[in-house]
Amino acid sequence: MSRRLRFIPEGGALVEVTCRTVHGRFLLRPTPELNEIIVGILARAQQRYEVSVCAFSFLNNHYHILLRVENAEQLAGFMGYLNSNLAREAGCLADWKEKFWSRRYDAIVISEETAAQIGRLKYVLSNGTKENLVARPQDWPGAHAVQALLAGTTALEGLWFSRAQEYGANRQGKQFDRLKYATTETLILSPLPCWEHLPQDQQRERIADLVREIEAEAAAERERTGIEPPGPAAIRAQKPHDRPNKSKKSPAPFCHAASKAVRRELYDAYAWFVGCFRQAAEKWKAGDLAASFPCGSFPPGRPFVTA
Repeated sequence: MSRRLRFIPEGGALVEVTCRTVHGRFLLRPTPELNEIIVGILARAQQRYEVSVCAFSFLNNHYHILLRVENAEQLAGFMGYLNSNLAREAGCLADWKEKFWSRRYDAIVISEETAAQIGRLKYVLSNGTKENLVARPQDWPGAHAVQALLAGTTALEGLWFSRAQEYGANRQGKQFDRLKYATTETLILSPLPCWEHLPQDQQRERIADLVREIEAEAAAERERTGIEPPGPAAIRAQKPHDRPNKSKKSPAPFCHAASKAVRRELYDAYAWFVGCFRQAAEKWKAGDLAASFPCGSFPPGRPFVTA
């Protein structure tokens, strides 16, 4: 099946981005070194493409990020930079020299409805807990935004390593420590669009309420099944080349909306976008190189279409 056209509604949107490692292998197994590298790469990508990051959670074999983007070109640039650098860095740490990601990332548009945005934030923060890997979101040993959001911290520090400088130093036979060519990068966390009007202390209280809900739901599920989470130590002890016995393969939804009416509006907007793109593509294939593609699209062999 062909991929959907990359689509961001006019004026920008909040999107949930997710990507999975090849075969679902544990190539993103949490370590202190990888955690600081992930934050550093996120920070560099944010500075380069001016994307707002609301939350993130990196598990052993996939990740989720809530982003606010203006258009598909901005998202594509950010994700290309993030995934290419993360694949190199995490692949090196895991001694993995093959393909790293299973496929291109999924970017799911989230409606402007408050319930939809809060629901997706809760989902991202629950990763690691809802799978019964740890008892609380705060216990996840990998890169996760929950601790910063609970503390009201909007700036996270990570490390960016200049591998080009390291390569040059190695070529010259120089000896250097691990942090010689590392720089500290700062990732700025932004509130959900529906919470921008709230004071920071109220935002923090609502985050705490979500976390308590996640903990209560996880505790109820443990009570029902009698299965306790393996905990952070067991997570860190996993081998990065291993893979789960069973992987989730359900298709990603087109969008996240709290009501059927809003979901229908997003579907209709995308259908109009696809129709315009196909009409232009047919004209282009027929030899009309002046065919007009819709704003926000990537025409074949041509630059991204802006207003």
